[in-house]
Amino acid sequence: MLKDSRYELAILIGEGGESGIYMAALMSQHQLPQQVIQRLQGAQELLASSKVVVGLDGFVDTILHVVDKRESAAKFTRLTQMGVFADRIKAAAGLSANIELVPEMLKLGGNGPIMANAMGAYGAPITYIGSLGSPAIHPVFNEFAARAKVYSVAEPGYTDAMEFEDGKLMFGKNESLKQINWENILNYISEDEILRLFSEASLVALVNWTMIPHMSEIFQSVLTRIAPKLQGPKRLVFFDLADPAKRTREDIDQALKLIAQFQQYFKVILGLNLRESEQIGSVLGIALEGDRPEMVTEHAAKIRTKLAVDTVVIHPTAFAAAADASGATFVDGPYTAKPKITTGAGDHFNAGFCVGRVLGCDLAESLQIGVGTSGFYVRNAKSPTVEDLKAFLVTL
Repeated sequence: MLKDSRYELAILIGEGGESGIYMAALMSQHQLPQQVIQRLQGAQELLASSKVVVGLDGFVDTILHVVDKRESAAKFTRLTQMGVFADRIKAAAGLSANIELVPEMLKLGGNGPIMANAMGAYGAPITYIGSLGSPAIHPVFNEFAARAKVYSVAEPGYTDAMEFEDGKLMFGKNESLKQINWENILNYISEDEILRLFSEASLVALVNWTMIPHMSEIFQSVLTRIAPKLQGPKRLVFFDLADPAKRTREDIDQALKLIAQFQQYFKVILGLNLRESEQIGSVLGIALEGDRPEMVTEHAAKIRTKLAVDTVVIHPTAFAAAADASGATFVDGPYTAKPKITTGAGDHFNAGFCVGRVLGCDLAESLQIGVGTSGFYVRNAKSPTVEDLKAFLVTL
């Protein structure tokens, strides 16, 4: 076991001595939040000068609760467990069922807008390219569009999100996302302007590959037409495939190869939830050995080595793990069994983690900002400011 002034690190080497090296951070859950609070002093000034470009999706989300028992016109008991809901659906097979859904919230949605909105709440100047409404911005995005520079290239998709205490079901209507392609993007913003935006950015985030049919072609266009013209130090680029289970292994493999090519021009961060990490591992021939923190941490390290990218981060619900050139580690999350909202929790984690990287934080500190951002969001149903996050970290 090695130690330094901030951490105790347990370093283990996977079978065969390959890239299964990970560092299990043993820092107490009090020390790391306090350290991050100190790192956040003066963060707003730095973030205000750190431009961020995000794209390319956009959804209108309706958050729904499922009625278990209706007691009166104004009162009902919510169905809180996905397994119970699944049993109810199964019991109706061959018959029929009447299921009541109660809208709880109408909000901006999509991996990109939620992530961008969260980074904007921390003070980063945001440019957003995506499907927020065309020819007019959909009203649900008006507040976001007032704070960010927006290039809307298509109508948004629509998501009905059934939320339970132990998960959520997302029902998407994605027809308009077919309009998100390189040719159509150039109808709204020139290649020269895209190059300028990327050149000035500290971070570029390209998310929701799964639901955007032409995203791989967009990756290829960026790699051939924009990236080679970038000058100066490598910028950060973040990718979130967003539940690729419905895409073929061949499609996923192609996307991963394209993402790996970005490393030539950027510092690549690949963000995954636990299920996505298992899917990606399967395509790469890397089995996830289990869901314990040290196993997920080792999985992140193996995926990073296989793809040869800068950083891989995996965020299950109870903790988050990541690997970069300095090693690999995990941080426990402030889990709550009674969230106000869960749709967008992963995007808030991604925003917080990327804020940490933009601020120059190390891996553990970035993970702490990620789980702190997500933890605040699911409890309060809003994105935290820097001061909100500092106050929340004090409670951990």
